[in-house]
Amino acid sequence: MALRHEVVIIGGGNAGVSLAARLKRYGVKDIALIEPKEHHFYQPLFSHIAGGRAQVREAVRSQESVTPKGVSWLKDRAVKVDAKANSVMLASGSTVNYEHLVVCPGLQYKWDAVPGLAEAVHSPYGSSHYEFELAPKLWTLLSSLTSGTVVFTMPAGPVKCAGASQKPMYLACDYWRERGVLENIRVVMVQPYPTVFGIPEVDRELEGKIAGYGIELRTNSELVAVNAAERTATIRNNADHTSEDLQYDVLNAVPPQSAPDWLQATDLPAPGDQHGFVEVDTQTLRHTRYPNVWSLGDAAGTANSKAGGALRKQTKVLARNLLSARKGEPLSQKYDGYSVCPFTVSRNTVVFAEFDHHYNPMPTIPKVATWKESRLSWWVDRDMFPQVYWHLILKGRA
Repeated sequence: MALRHEVVIIGGGNAGVSLAARLKRYGVKDIALIEPKEHHFYQPLFSHIAGGRAQVREAVRSQESVTPKGVSWLKDRAVKVDAKANSVMLASGSTVNYEHLVVCPGLQYKWDAVPGLAEAVHSPYGSSHYEFELAPKLWTLLSSLTSGTVVFTMPAGPVKCAGASQKPMYLACDYWRERGVLENIRVVMVQPYPTVFGIPEVDRELEGKIAGYGIELRTNSELVAVNAAERTATIRNNADHTSEDLQYDVLNAVPPQSAPDWLQATDLPAPGDQHGFVEVDTQTLRHTRYPNVWSLGDAAGTANSKAGGALRKQTKVLARNLLSARKGEPLSQKYDGYSVCPFTVSRNTVVFAEFDHHYNPMPTIPKVATWKESRLSWWVDRDMFPQVYWHLILKGRA
């Protein structure tokens, strides 16, 4: 049986829900949201959970409770898109036809891309705060440690809020310093790029914290293998092509990521795109070959750093442009490449990085150095943003 809706949105995360709510507010009446999961997560809090600064319950709601009223929730999984036939195939065998399609399923985690990684993060000595179920486990491991070696890793390539890989590390170091055990703990951060983040002003702030905590920073390096039984992480230096095996007491690893396999198998990505992102005009967020297909968020082929702050701006642009397209009008809204990453560098301060798709500083308040460590930024990130997310963003009002 084939269903039909005017606007079909694939993905019920931040992108899908906030866009559906905004379109509903703008007068679009027939919207369907395809999302198989029962629960909806506010992912920025995963870092705080992993660092002992948030409770699990703060980061989760039922999918039903966040789906906007009047939007049809199709509790199913998209497995194929036929853009020429204007249809989406679902795992249940059903087909959904559309007038406009928005593709925002997020990224998939490729645990098998690093040999031994999946086993390691589920072992008694490993974790990954990028998974909701594993974030509290990481805090249990970190908070009970009084000596030993802890390794934090980040992969190359596209990653959800790349700076989030560092946040539990700083929170843990501050905690260990308060307890007087930091000097007994060796902390190693594995970073695939030449600097700790990529924006000179932000790098200077973070490098100061790294030096103060005594963290060993491995730049141009990646985790390439893990032996969970022996608790050994193999780190490859991509600059000099050498490798070293680090013995660890705790490993926190961020997995390699890409667009979902089913999306990569469609003709929506640009030819040759190894990550499988939807090919869109990076300003209008409209597909370059299919004018009734749109994309935003982590699975969109935009040039910005992937983060919720970027998504908030993209949602407004896409919603207005989709309305214009329905009326046959020119697309007037342009996404400017903005993104943001708050670094929790202690248990009560944050370095707030705002930047464009070229990694140039792009502060919301002009001439204010938001990349300076501050307690106000902590309040904004930890206390204000979650409330804005649940009560405004998901309702299409921010």
